[in-house]
Amino acid sequence: MWQHGKIWRVWYSKNRKKQILKKAVFEKGKLGQERDKRMSLDGKITLVTGASRGIGRAIAMELAAKGAFVIVNYNGSEAAAAETVQAIEAAGGKAAAWQCNVADYAACEQMVNGVLEQYKRIDILVNNAGITRDNLLMKMSEAEFDAVLDTNLKGTFHTMRFVSRQMLKQRAGRIINLASVVGIVGNAGQTNYAASKAGVIGMTKTAAKELAARGITVNAIAPGFIETDMTGKLSEKIREQMSAQIPLGHFGKPEHVAKAAAFLASDDAAYITGQVLNVDGGMVM
Repeated sequence: MWQHGKIWRVWYSKNRKKQILKKAVFEKGKLGQERDKRMSLDGKITLVTGASRGIGRAIAMELAAKGAFVIVNYNGSEAAAAETVQAIEAAGGKAAAWQCNVADYAACEQMVNGVLEQYKRIDILVNNAGITRDNLLMKMSEAEFDAVLDTNLKGTFHTMRFVSRQMLKQRAGRIINLASVVGIVGNAGQTNYAASKAGVIGMTKTAAKELAARGITVNAIAPGFIETDMTGKLSEKIREQMSAQIPLGHFGKPEHVAKAAAFLASDDAAYITGQVLNVDGGMVM
């Protein structure tokens, strides 16, 4: 009797472990499916400005990978925009290129109206287009100052103004603005850039308050030093000096910013608005 009881207990213990493991695998799979569903952007019509290269391209690629239909806005380089669209399509995504200088108020209105005419809605807007014209304050020309604010700050205003009108009708939408840590802490030689990005942060918080009642979230991402064509031209000495300012000790990648944008565009970020997410390796704490 004792031997039979022992065998039964061993059998029961093994089968119980199998049942628990099977249940855990099932629940893990179910949780994974629920997480994937929340992060999915299937069918979302998405406009990403300045998406032909660098951070904008990475964001376009990431959102397309999540299922969004991405409109790749560009200003000057049609070839770079076409290459981004091709890369998205080669990865199984959907995208189209759209030329527009976001600094041009009327052109932005035409772009948004054109997108709506063709795709009927805009679910996600990512304002990434930006330029730099660095110079010391005492040497900076009015043209250098104006050019940066026209693209970085007014360009963000232009697209937000026209897209938000449609999102209000939809009673839903995600607006993600690319700011910078420079807009938070400043940087020598970038008075114009710092002013533009600080303005983007203020505009983000204000728009978030105005649009929240209609289910529209507005957030900003503030990248630190990111590997782009611009930083790639820096000397090794300058790169080392810049890396020394980063607690994590190295530059970020465009994909780090893209992942943050995908999160803010997803249902997982449905209760987040008016915030600035620093993607900077700990530069600003």
